[in-house]
Amino acid sequence: MRYAFIDAERAAEANPGGHSVALLCRVLGVSRSGYYAYLSGRLAAEKRACQEERLIAEIRHHHDLSRRAYGAPRVTAALRRGGHRVNHKRVERLMREHGISGITRRRRRGLTRADRNAIASPDLVGRDFTAAEPGTKLVGDITYLPTLAGWWYLATVIDLATREVVGYGMADHHRAGLVVDALRMAAGRGALKEGCIAHSDRGSELGLNRSSQHHRLDRGDQLALFLDPEDRSWGHRITYPVCRDSANTGQSR
Repeated sequence: MRYAFIDAERAAEANPGGHSVALLCRVLGVSRSGYYAYLSGRLAAEKRACQEERLIAEIRHHHDLSRRAYGAPRVTAALRRGGHRVNHKRVERLMREHGISGITRRRRRGLTRADRNAIASPDLVGRDFTAAEPGTKLVGDITYLPTLAGWWYLATVIDLATREVVGYGMADHHRAGLVVDALRMAAGRGALKEGCIAHSDRGSELGLNRSSQHHRLDRGDQLALFLDPEDRSWGHRITYPVCRDSANTGQSR
């Protein structure tokens, strides 16, 4: 407080009645060196504040360029590419203090709801995830998409012979109808063979809530899934990138 008083008096020193620093220090019982150390620290703090204001403006600029997707690590990298020598912890602190945040990858939601007490069906695939001709073996999966309207779910059906998506369905739920839509699209293309096997992860969709599902898909309305929790890679190869990109931008609808 005494140093602040001296500083205020010094500002008025040029005015009539102003007092010198030496006199003020002597009257208040402090040293001149102590006052000048205080003054130096205050000026340094003001300089840092100005630098941080400019840095915050740069942070907001790069954050806006990324459509508000970048967090502290990517903003720091962008600042360094622009010639700023800045520590990522400082960027993180400033972003936190000013309410600037990026889009974080959301924790994966488990969609499988299996009945452990159900009777398992025989394995028709035998872990052979190859197909000699199209329309004989299908794989499918359901994944979730975070959108501005809430969670949406994507069901895909892939032909193991061609590795192409032959059917898909999208809805704001992952009940049986979602899977039926995807399988009906695949069947509607007219490329499925009699006795075609469809494979997906274990779950309750279509009412097939069993520990392991292995069913044949006939050409009629008998839509069924082959379900095995250990072999989900082919279905995920198509759905995972879609889910990842949606989570990064937050712009899916």
